[in-house]
Amino acid sequence: MSKQSYRVCCCFTRKFNVKEAEVPADIKALFENYSGNGLMNIEHFHKFLMEVQGDDKLTREEAETVMKSFKNEHKNLNILQPKSLSIKEFFRYLLSEINAPLSHPPKVHHDMAAPLSHYFIYTGHNSYLTGNQISSDSSVVPIIEALKKGVRVIELDMWPNSDKDDIHIMHGGTLTSPVKLIDCLRAIRENAFVASEYPVIITLEDHLTPALQAKVAEMVSETFGETLICSTSESSLQEFQCPESLKGRVIISTKAPKEYLDQTKSSNEQVDDGGVKVVKKSSEEPVWGKEIADLAVKFVHEDEGEYKDDDDDDLEQDAALKYKQLIAIRAEKMKGGIKAWLGVDLKKAHRVSLNEENLEKAAPTHGTEIVRFNQRNLMRVYPKAMRIDSSNYNPFKGWIHGAQMVAFNMQSHGRSLWLMQGMFRANGGCGYVKKPDFLLKKGPNNEVFDPKGSLPVKTTLKIKIYMGVGWNLDFKSTHFDAYSPPDFYVKIGIAGIPTDSSMKKTEIIADNWMPVWNQEFEFPMSVPELALLRIEVHEFDVSEKDDFGGQTCLPISELKSGIRAVPLHDYKGDKYKSVKLLVRFCFT
Repeated sequence: MSKQSYRVCCCFTRKFNVKEAEVPADIKALFENYSGNGLMNIEHFHKFLMEVQGDDKLTREEAETVMKSFKNEHKNLNILQPKSLSIKEFFRYLLSEINAPLSHPPKVHHDMAAPLSHYFIYTGHNSYLTGNQISSDSSVVPIIEALKKGVRVIELDMWPNSDKDDIHIMHGGTLTSPVKLIDCLRAIRENAFVASEYPVIITLEDHLTPALQAKVAEMVSETFGETLICSTSESSLQEFQCPESLKGRVIISTKAPKEYLDQTKSSNEQVDDGGVKVVKKSSEEPVWGKEIADLAVKFVHEDEGEYKDDDDDDLEQDAALKYKQLIAIRAEKMKGGIKAWLGVDLKKAHRVSLNEENLEKAAPTHGTEIVRFNQRNLMRVYPKAMRIDSSNYNPFKGWIHGAQMVAFNMQSHGRSLWLMQGMFRANGGCGYVKKPDFLLKKGPNNEVFDPKGSLPVKTTLKIKIYMGVGWNLDFKSTHFDAYSPPDFYVKIGIAGIPTDSSMKKTEIIADNWMPVWNQEFEFPMSVPELALLRIEVHEFDVSEKDDFGGQTCLPISELKSGIRAVPLHDYKGDKYKSVKLLVRFCFT
């Protein structure tokens, strides 16, 4: 036991004892049931892992390996019995990284041989920006950081430099500073497969002349060489390739090249982030405000568009061909609205983009059609233009409709991004998560999942939060409160379809670096396959906003039952060195 002192004004000092974490009563009882003579041997440990932790297929040899791994990682405990655990050692085991709520070490275990359209893909938006969408710097740093965290889709906006002889990456029409395309490509090449061996997709927003498109083709080909997947056909794909066959490969996705769009085109027209032309009828009409109800809209393939062709210019045609061959996944240009492209030729695979607002507008009337479209095609959903602070939206808007590329501003932080990070902790953190079967299947009458449908409860997750540890190791004694130890409480709940989503809260434990709650909660779920467990720890403050003490999001579909050490992450999503909660999970 140690003491901490807090000076109050200049008059006196408050002293608090800092105790070692005490073994909860439930854990003591478990140890007594699975031990003999004060020791848990291999047989006891194996039985505990099978009956309490739900590892019912674990062999005795595997249990022995788990115990050996724990002991090797905790040699400082001066363990005297190499093939058994004392109560203290057992408690340390429960709080160790080996006893994680997800598979440890992380490993890919989903079927990776299905088409790309069958996966949620970890996707970035304006991946080069370091901050807000209007005035921040463009840099390779956020691209590198995203790739190291497992992001698999990087977006680059290409613009001519001032001399029209090179390509800059920047957010056009804003005060954002540029970064050279070649620097971004090299950064991607060096970091593409650091966190995952599965394919990296580069989505290009193209605002270039044919001459600069040819330069892009040369840069991309020279930078990525044989790792680049090139298009070998003029026709659209019948089906996308699978992640397994694309390991270690780089894929370019953009619209097919056209003659440089005249910048003097009518100011009444604009091209948005997703390649959709919008005609503004008045300043009061919101962007895309009436397109969903428009029955006369038209889907336009890139080789049909509204650009002017010049068949006499052989040089430009050659440049266009080289550029076109880079595009392994062709993005479609939509002229019009949702109803049109939902009815495109389903014998071919398409990739389309729309912003969060337009998906939200379409969902009430076209929800099942969007689900059906996304069973075969790729859909990229991106933040609305008003998110100039690089904030994000609720990713479940896209996921519940089967959208694969829910594009996020990775340079920002907050609850929406925590959900994104939680989803992609699944499947070993490889950046590809197989969509639940209900989003991929069709019924006997060709019906698909209805995101608005009422569903029965499929399972209930029972949770008991025992305690938390590690803040005294990772934070200064006055980080949370200048005059006393912290007053922690936990917010815990489910993020998923609306009927599954809820949050609950523990009581506040005052003046304690190692709070013990021993509180239980229940969460019924209708669609657990798509749900995430949300956990946040806060420090109560009477006079000001409560302080942040850690968070995590975990995929319910991969959550292990039993008593688990749940590591917490900081506001940015980086894991704390020592902070974790001891929690019991049970599915009924």
